[in-house]
Amino acid sequence: MDCDNGISNKSGNRPFQDVLKARLSRRNVLAKGMILSAAGFATALVGNKALVQAASATTGQEASTTSTVGSGATIAQAGGLVNFESVAIANGSGPVPTISEDYEYQVLIPWGSTLDGSAGGYGGDPNTRPTAEEQKNLIGIGHDGMWLFPIGDGNDHGMLAINHEFGVNTHVLGKPDPTSLEDVRLSQHAHGVSVIEIKKIGGKWQPVKSNNARRIHVNTDVTFSGPAAGHPLLDNPAGNSPQGTVNNCAYGKTPWGTYLTCEENFHGYFGDATGTWTPTDAQDRYGFSTDGFGYGWQNFDPRFDLSNSDYVNENHRFGWVVEIDPMDATQTPVKRTAMGRFKHEGAEITVGRGGRVVAYMGDDERFDYIYKFVSESNWRSMRARGISPLDRGKLYVAKFNDDGTGEWLELTIDNPILSAQFSNQGELLVNTRLAADTLGATPMDRPEWATVSDFNGKVYFALTNNSQRTMPDAPNPLAPNPDGHILEIDDNARFTGTTFKWDIFILAQDTRGTEGVFTDPDGMWADPDGRLFIETDGGQPDGLNNQLLVVDISTGEIRRLFTGVFEDEITGLTVTPDRRTLFINTQHPGDGDPTVTNFPANQGSGKVPRDSTIVIRRKDGGIVGS
Repeated sequence: MDCDNGISNKSGNRPFQDVLKARLSRRNVLAKGMILSAAGFATALVGNKALVQAASATTGQEASTTSTVGSGATIAQAGGLVNFESVAIANGSGPVPTISEDYEYQVLIPWGSTLDGSAGGYGGDPNTRPTAEEQKNLIGIGHDGMWLFPIGDGNDHGMLAINHEFGVNTHVLGKPDPTSLEDVRLSQHAHGVSVIEIKKIGGKWQPVKSNNARRIHVNTDVTFSGPAAGHPLLDNPAGNSPQGTVNNCAYGKTPWGTYLTCEENFHGYFGDATGTWTPTDAQDRYGFSTDGFGYGWQNFDPRFDLSNSDYVNENHRFGWVVEIDPMDATQTPVKRTAMGRFKHEGAEITVGRGGRVVAYMGDDERFDYIYKFVSESNWRSMRARGISPLDRGKLYVAKFNDDGTGEWLELTIDNPILSAQFSNQGELLVNTRLAADTLGATPMDRPEWATVSDFNGKVYFALTNNSQRTMPDAPNPLAPNPDGHILEIDDNARFTGTTFKWDIFILAQDTRGTEGVFTDPDGMWADPDGRLFIETDGGQPDGLNNQLLVVDISTGEIRRLFTGVFEDEITGLTVTPDRRTLFINTQHPGDGDPTVTNFPANQGSGKVPRDSTIVIRRKDGGIVGS
């Protein structure tokens, strides 16, 4: 979801742009940008030695050693990891998706589908919508992060957990504003998470009946764990029990087989129903406003009315990482407070030194931060003792230095600077952004998805864009930063240390004017062979719809595998264990307008476009991305 609006970080911390300028100067990135212009970037050279040689002659460098992306990547050579026929720019726009000639796709679980694939549900009739009660048991809207949990070998059967980030009123309700609590409940039940069992039958994937299928939405019972659990800041005078998860963006998956859904722009669902609310400094820092995103929930549901003193702490109950067991529908979702409260994009999990669980997380807003959580000890040992590895550990925020190094600053009440501001660790975690401000973390350009590459051990962060980044003292390709970039982080001590090294992997603007152009990187996933899958969310250049690209991390070779439909976002990434099936999502196709697209229904049908999962396979059955 494009959140490039407003700024809530007024800390005055040194912006990442300042750090980046110094770093790029050290790497002579402007000269390399000239090389990119001469060479037409990696994608334009793929499989064409003559162009590679011509570019080398132009720059006076050998193609085999010319660096274009990352800290050791080179101009693309043919015969690498990424060998499919790329979707041409000219073919990447329209009301229906486009896919590489070497691939095929299937549409799965559009918004309104039944959880078990049975008949019924909502099929996109523009003159009606599901009832609130019906929507509780239908696939939600705003398909986003997801993961497939294997049943058997998992290559043709599994439990799919999928986030439903957002759905505007005109799309969900068919009108701009709710006029009753029923309307609000319909909207609420379209948000959250779906857990469904899917199976490949007759060569096609489809939902099947399952005891563990369920919807988790804004009115589902949840519980809290970790240092902030039971804190007064999570209790309301009304005494209402904790419920719900909302604006579920990206995800994480744990080594013990659970799903982490991440609450991002939760502030947008709250508002002031009476015109009497005055924001606290903390609420201002989290971006709360009188009408949020215009959902209007506050006018009919007191939980979301910021002016209602009975629910004064309801806003503190959102902004967390939520753990869900996809194999047990009786499990109550758990909000893991040790991982901090902010606008979580995702929680990329890896296992570090000593078997400790490590989570990399971005706070998706302009000028906000990158975080890391490290469990207290070996995750197997903790679970054997009945302790969640996500409840005990250290939460850090990143500070970037000019010389390509960085520091992980621990957010702990044991720090006298923070204990002077907060009374205990629970209060600190409820106000994670304020604590990070105090320590001088580096403001970033909308940190979104992170992925850890098993191929090289590096961590990659997508920084989508920042239209309000300014550098009036000198020209700089990232000031403003409308196109975004991708960071490469080398985290020392096998992910558990307190220092790191960083570099720029790709500046998206350097792909402009080439066949491999993309901007606004968002979703990412690194496969174990050395490919980086990149999904985009933003107005793409040259008339392209949002897209899925694949990059060879070692060479910088990049090709376009898939483009979506008009006005959508491409997001969500999961694969079968054999990596021969890939699942992605198209979110808000046509922005919900049936005059723009009717996807996944036939064009010209007049049907409301519906968010959908896309199942992708190579026609020859090979590894996806190859």
